[in-house]
Amino acid sequence: MTFNQEFSQAWDFVEHTGISIFLTGKAGTGKTTFLKYVREHSTKRMIVVAPSGVAAINAGGVTIHSFFQLPLSPYTPGAQIQQRLDFSPDKRRIISTLDMLVIDEVSMVRADLLDEIDNVLRRLRRNNRPFGGVQLLLIGDLNQLCPVVTPEDEAVISQYYQSPFFFDSDALKRTPYVTIQLRQVYRQSDHRFLTILNHIREGHPSDADLQLLNMRLDPKFRPDKKDGFIRLVTHNRMADSQNRSELQRLSGRSYTFNAHVDGDFPEMSYPTDAHLELKIGAQVMFIRNDPTGLYYNGKIGIVHAINDDNGVEVECPDSDGFITVEPQTWENAKYKLNEKNEIVADVQGTFTQIPLRLAWAITIHKSQGLTFEHAIIDAGYSFTSGQVYVALSRCRTLEGIVLATPITRAVIQNDLRVESYISNQETAAQRSIEDLPRLKQNYYKEQLLSLFDFQPIQQGEDLLMRLFIGSLSKQYNTLTFLHKKTADSLQAQVMEVAMKWRTVIDRKTVEELKDPAFQQRVKDSARYFATHLHTLFDDVLRHTAEITVGNASVAKQLNNNLDNLKTNYDIAYRLLKAISTNGFDLLTYQQERADAILGKPKQKSQHKETRKTEVKKETKQKTKKEDKTPSSMQSFMLFKSGKDIEEIATTRGLSKSTVWSHIICYFGEEGFDINRLIPNDKAETIRKAFKDLGDDVGLKPIKEALGDDYSYDEIRLIKREMM
Repeated sequence: MTFNQEFSQAWDFVEHTGISIFLTGKAGTGKTTFLKYVREHSTKRMIVVAPSGVAAINAGGVTIHSFFQLPLSPYTPGAQIQQRLDFSPDKRRIISTLDMLVIDEVSMVRADLLDEIDNVLRRLRRNNRPFGGVQLLLIGDLNQLCPVVTPEDEAVISQYYQSPFFFDSDALKRTPYVTIQLRQVYRQSDHRFLTILNHIREGHPSDADLQLLNMRLDPKFRPDKKDGFIRLVTHNRMADSQNRSELQRLSGRSYTFNAHVDGDFPEMSYPTDAHLELKIGAQVMFIRNDPTGLYYNGKIGIVHAINDDNGVEVECPDSDGFITVEPQTWENAKYKLNEKNEIVADVQGTFTQIPLRLAWAITIHKSQGLTFEHAIIDAGYSFTSGQVYVALSRCRTLEGIVLATPITRAVIQNDLRVESYISNQETAAQRSIEDLPRLKQNYYKEQLLSLFDFQPIQQGEDLLMRLFIGSLSKQYNTLTFLHKKTADSLQAQVMEVAMKWRTVIDRKTVEELKDPAFQQRVKDSARYFATHLHTLFDDVLRHTAEITVGNASVAKQLNNNLDNLKTNYDIAYRLLKAISTNGFDLLTYQQERADAILGKPKQKSQHKETRKTEVKKETKQKTKKEDKTPSSMQSFMLFKSGKDIEEIATTRGLSKSTVWSHIICYFGEEGFDINRLIPNDKAETIRKAFKDLGDDVGLKPIKEALGDDYSYDEIRLIKREMM
């Protein structure tokens, strides 16, 4: 594929930096093509979302509200939303390992919705950076359709935001991002038509533009069915009128489906007609996503059959066979503040109806992202900026357009807030493009630093440890103790060392980081951390996975926490092992990371199924006792029996350093005698060194001060004692 300059620049920012991007451009400039290319070629872990069902399907993604499980009501900045963070383990895993979030048709995304996404990402990823540290790829054209804001929502949003547009999001204002505009138009090739579209997009059509455009005016035009004309209108009522007229033209019996409304569900919020009239042969559109994937919001079809028991069969051009459609239920949920100042969902009422509406005509809003060979455009009553431009730009040629109403200057609207933003962004974009080489280098360093970021593992172990202490300590005392010791050892042997190593990396230039001698240090460091993580977690994860829990709630918590920890551990261990062998290369690292993440679902589901079986068995029999002793406990038991470090290492076939790490885990326990490990005079010398250099000093300065007569294991033990 041949890239133009802007396409190449956008790709560089997406793939080789961590900077967020707003990709914009006129209709037909290749924004969708770019998204497709990113999906097919990027090594980054991403999801694609959009504000509407049609836009989501066109982008190959899902709707924002469905993925992030968000309410339809406005978001209040700073409010903490209480659940609806009840995400599945799979979705939590996707979010926790996400590199990039793609939002298509971002011009229709409200500022408060973007802040709501930020809230969810920060909380689930346990990362307080904007959007939880996830890179954004925002795709859209602000000169096309703007966000839909009801008067009720406007009353709330205006209290917190300068405008409803996405660029006034508080989270986005804290996010460094670059704007790149695609300039070459591919959808249309007719210079005359392109000129008209450009002038209308900018809000300043010439008299000649309007004259040429209105030559396509034919208010009495009646299309032949075989020509595939679709009517684009500005208002829902206009689409409804057209659809009713076409329905009346059909012969045959008319069927009416009456909605069931329970509680408070305002009529203006009905997702479809309360009294839905259909006939065989009617052109319809689905207005809800089917969980099984048979249909989606915006899918078009023809009614094939209607059953008396509230069932409708729909034939769609891109589907095999007929789709049976049954009634679905929508909830009207409002939000209130509880005593903790949390916003909680409160279902006010429900609406149950067949998820279809007539679709000989659709609104311009629903046409965004689509391309037509022939269209009847009725844009004479445009009421918001971008409507006329969107409608006209859906068509490939001027000859494919028939105007039902004339296009006048009065219906071509532009928002001054958008014009001001675009002007400022073009200046900022040029600075970012000039800074691209430095940003690419920074990204290299950031990715190398991320290799040695073990915070997710520490957080996962902390959650497991707390669960054992709070709910499982009586039943599994040994495992509870082991998790405590694992958490302590993780801090001393991994987290503290990683912090110092990351500081070394951060002080280096990219050229120094790529130097062969430093690459060898990277390989050695990766080997060190891989070894210690394996020593710490191999036994504890395996033994934790083997236990059974009778309490369903605790079992679910255990399953989720264990899955999360094991996922992060497996990914980290795989990456560290790969780097310890091959060294650090950016593209290889990204591919290894993507492969590690994508390889998890199968393993996870097998593990989850095993655990489900175990929990189910537990309801029928008494709790089983642990029948396996952790490796570290075996070493400690030998130590208590009188064996020294060397004897234990020989007996168990382990290195002395591994045995040391096992024994240190049990410091303070009955049978632990420090004098058997370190003579008293050596211990006092080490204690004095810590007091002289500071209790929070690392192990290396102490080792350098004491010399070769003192081992790291001895120093680590004394530090543990002093802690």
